[in-house]
Amino acid sequence: MFTRSLSEQIIRAASSFYAVSVVGPRQSGKTTLLKMLFPEHHYINLEDLDTLAKISLDPKGYLGVKSRKWIIDEAQEYPELFSYLLGIIDENKIKGQFILSGSQNFALLNNISQSLAGRVAVLELLPLTYQELSSFGNYTRASIWHLIYQGSYPGPYYDQAPTDLWYKSYVTTYLQRDVRHLLKIKNLAQFHLFLKLCAGRHAQILNLSELGGACGVSHTTASEWLSVLEASFIIFRLQPYYKNFDKRLVKMPKLYFYDAGLVCHLLGIESAEHAELHAARGALFEGFVISEIVKQIVAKAKTPNVYFWHSPKNLEVDVLVEQGNILKAIEIKSSSTFTREFIGQLQKWRQIYNDDSTLQNYVVYSGLESFTSGEIKVLSYNNLNGLALN
Repeated sequence: MFTRSLSEQIIRAASSFYAVSVVGPRQSGKTTLLKMLFPEHHYINLEDLDTLAKISLDPKGYLGVKSRKWIIDEAQEYPELFSYLLGIIDENKIKGQFILSGSQNFALLNNISQSLAGRVAVLELLPLTYQELSSFGNYTRASIWHLIYQGSYPGPYYDQAPTDLWYKSYVTTYLQRDVRHLLKIKNLAQFHLFLKLCAGRHAQILNLSELGGACGVSHTTASEWLSVLEASFIIFRLQPYYKNFDKRLVKMPKLYFYDAGLVCHLLGIESAEHAELHAARGALFEGFVISEIVKQIVAKAKTPNVYFWHSPKNLEVDVLVEQGNILKAIEIKSSSTFTREFIGQLQKWRQIYNDDSTLQNYVVYSGLESFTSGEIKVLSYNNLNGLALN
């Protein structure tokens, strides 16, 4: 069993709110975690047609008993449920009476915002962090390229299923159940192509017009499809950093997948050795590190203030993390050997930022040793715990 960092926040929320909703991508471990955290709650899954039929006959009578608390999985399958839950919550006023989860996050969050705003805490369970993965087995000894290839979803580790077959099934399920439901499109093959094209742009500046053109769809359609991938917690956009915050929203972001294993599958990478030698090696490692930072922050129920910096003169810092008045500048290098050349961009950024009292500088690389080089902290990929929050 994995030890999930979000557990503390879920328990805290259940003691403060009448309902808690845990969202996240398919197969991130939501149901398993909620059953473990709330063993006294009654569990129901509304994808089960018999259960759905039974509850829809008398939702208030079935769920409104004060002596019972509930885990309701796939709650979005019964949109009318949320109005009934509002009435039950306002009448019973029992903290943590309802724990909600679901795989179609857009539909679930839409229903919550319409009916349960102010009464429910919403938390996100993303794929495993490196620390969580190491709690399950001796994966700390695995090479970085094995970790990247196998990915960070719990399924391949629990099930011991072949990685390629697991991800093939994952993509098929996602396309058939979520994309078809949300977009009402018949040509799933074209969306699958779009997903692969996104993987080819992992860790790159996002140009929606170019992406749409490559897939044969309009800018508007590409934007809509990308929003679905975001709502499904498949991808996220990293915004550029500007001291003038108004400009941040009108510049092009970078595109990242939460899970490196999914990127490998979509790119046709067939092994850890293939990943290490692939042309996307640098993008895969960069995405692994940035996703790790984001996942650490989200697991503490905080908003990731994570950006990148890119100047018109092609000067770039891979990651900037804001924490109060502290700004962490992080360069990411896929090499397993540190060289002083790695810190060149950080030194240029330091001159531009011009405030050493609030700036911390890091290099993350694929080697195994962590140390300090002058004013730069050099971290191994296996020593990222706390980088995002300390």
